[in-house]
Amino acid sequence: MNKKDIAHIKKQFKPNNDLMTISDIFNVYIMKDTSEIYHYEAMPFDLLEDEQKELFLANFKKVLTGQADEKLFELKFRRDVSNSTQMILHQGLLSAETESWTDEMLKIVAKMLHEKTYEMDLVITFIRGTYMKPVKQSADITSEESDRDSVYAHGFILCSINKTEDPKKELLFDYVEKEFKYNILVDPVINLKAPISGFLFPCFNDGAADVNHVLYAAGKAHEPNYPFIEDVLNAEEVTTAQEDKIIFEEIVKSAVGKPMSTSTLSNVYEEINRVVEENEDDEPPRLDSKDVEDVLRISGVEDVDTEKVEAAFEEIVDDRQYAFKATSVMPKYQSKSIKIKTKAADLSVSPEDLRFLRQVEIDGRIYLMLEVPEAARIEGFDMIPEALFTKVESEED
Repeated sequence: MNKKDIAHIKKQFKPNNDLMTISDIFNVYIMKDTSEIYHYEAMPFDLLEDEQKELFLANFKKVLTGQADEKLFELKFRRDVSNSTQMILHQGLLSAETESWTDEMLKIVAKMLHEKTYEMDLVITFIRGTYMKPVKQSADITSEESDRDSVYAHGFILCSINKTEDPKKELLFDYVEKEFKYNILVDPVINLKAPISGFLFPCFNDGAADVNHVLYAAGKAHEPNYPFIEDVLNAEEVTTAQEDKIIFEEIVKSAVGKPMSTSTLSNVYEEINRVVEENEDDEPPRLDSKDVEDVLRISGVEDVDTEKVEAAFEEIVDDRQYAFKATSVMPKYQSKSIKIKTKAADLSVSPEDLRFLRQVEIDGRIYLMLEVPEAARIEGFDMIPEALFTKVESEED
């Protein structure tokens, strides 16, 4: 799912929305330090009070919040698995009776509890419903026709995993008795504002359902739960954008064989950004060894060739066919995402402004030179330009 697909379905989690119908909700309570289900209950979503609906809808949106390959990961189901979660979820979608659906969801909970205990009480929430997306209309649509006249409609299951917290100890004032009272609560509070994991099945790509993939949500960016991915979802291994970026950097350093200038590195980022922008409406483009070779050559790297780049892929990832998502291997292009740390000062610049930065050596000392469009201000003081070089007078003068 690209960011547009995720944003569209996320936007539908709101009350009284004709593009999404949530039929059932199923909550399962897990006690900490055990591998047992303490309680579970299922009910039609419409029977919840409005305040409860709003809490859950906000929670479901939180599950789908985050950057692709950082917090949200489209995973492919593995084929070599018996009792696969893919088949369990598919059966859950096809189940006509609520009891049959909850039985399938309990199989997933059993996978979560298999030989594992948790340090806090958990609430696992499943919902199933129907998601609709209007079909793209042609230019000759009449004013009487609505974008609701033709829609893609697909069943879906979303899971949200939330931890519980001890209730806050509070001092209250009783207006009637005119006295201060200590508020004693023993019921755990379910933290719906910060889900620790979750997933959406199936994935949706431009209105089409893809039952061979599941959208997994990690609790924190760059920290996917690998045992959950492998043992619970039965999905293939995932590489985060952060990991891809590190691998890309190591491959480039190995292929180039020497330090690069800031202008060359700026050219590398500019070329990758061009590739991303040209494919903005499609799936994020991938860069294989040939693409990396082209990027380096266009960026002005000398003596780069196919053999060096393929050897770098072989050395770093042991796979000459490996390919990166172009969006993963560079810092965010228009934000100050490049951090430069020195003993004297720390700087932050965007990849597109890196071309204004130079590292130079003068009289054996290393300097960072930053071209700026106007005179700098430091703590409210205007700075005057200082001469860096002095003109050497010739003997004839």
